[in-house]
Amino acid sequence: MATGISTAFITLFDAEVKQAYQADAMLRNAVRLRTGVEGSTYKFPKISAGAAVARGSLSSDVTALGITYAQATATMSDWVAAEYTDIFGNLCQRLVAPAGAFSVRTSAEVMTADVVDTAPGAFFVEIQNLPDTVLLYLVPSRYCESDRFGDLARDIIAGAQLGYDQVHGISDWIRNSLRYTPGSSAFPLSAVEVNAQGHGVCRDLAHLGIALCRSISIPARLVVGFLHGLEPMDLHAWFEAYVGGRWYTFDPTQDVLRGGRLAVAYGRDAADVSVYHQFGPPAVYTSMEVRVELLDGPPG
Repeated sequence: MATGISTAFITLFDAEVKQAYQADAMLRNAVRLRTGVEGSTYKFPKISAGAAVARGSLSSDVTALGITYAQATATMSDWVAAEYTDIFGNLCQRLVAPAGAFSVRTSAEVMTADVVDTAPGAFFVEIQNLPDTVLLYLVPSRYCESDRFGDLARDIIAGAQLGYDQVHGISDWIRNSLRYTPGSSAFPLSAVEVNAQGHGVCRDLAHLGIALCRSISIPARLVVGFLHGLEPMDLHAWFEAYVGGRWYTFDPTQDVLRGGRLAVAYGRDAADVSVYHQFGPPAVYTSMEVRVELLDGPPG
């Protein structure tokens, strides 16, 4: 058995959460969550290289209090893991998995906002004023063919104020025009595909929202993470748009935009935010259990 993160890392997590909890008045509007993935199990026919997004990333809706940690166990032999940060700022681990059964567990305890920031009327940011790091979220990507959606986007947002109100209109249109059907697709659908199909999982609807936003020069990115109270419980996907000088959350799968979110990874689309990238002979995926628990009071 091998662990991916040292005990010292977990101890640091506990100490910093306690200290920040006492110091940060923002926590009056926060909830304390424990999130994790249990028994994410694969069977590899031979030794395989891979990269896992095993640790959460802090978004604008998560206070900088929770330092997440991960544990992984290999059932047949030891494996080698190293941490790195990808080009999107996601905290990842790269590893070599042994042949046979391989199980990964992740766990985090965080304080996160119990409401999502909204900003009706927030302004459209002119392209020349966008931060350099935001520019890559303007162009078409593998699952978000924004160059195909200009006409539809302009119809949807007709009469809306430039910026946040346009994105809100896009999210509402997706929710009212397409069906959210959890478990309906095993593989990611592109924006073009889900728009033609008329229904999809959270990831697919987010792809459409991203493509529509980019088609009118609003940067948009995919977020994968946890949402407290999601039914049925699973990893969840939503999108963020850059308006008013910052990123804002939009989720066309939810009638009411809820808080209690923890971002695990950001990217241009699903190709960038897979929880696990595996290279080599295909692995057999067997099981995964996602949990998000609401905890009482401050960290103990």
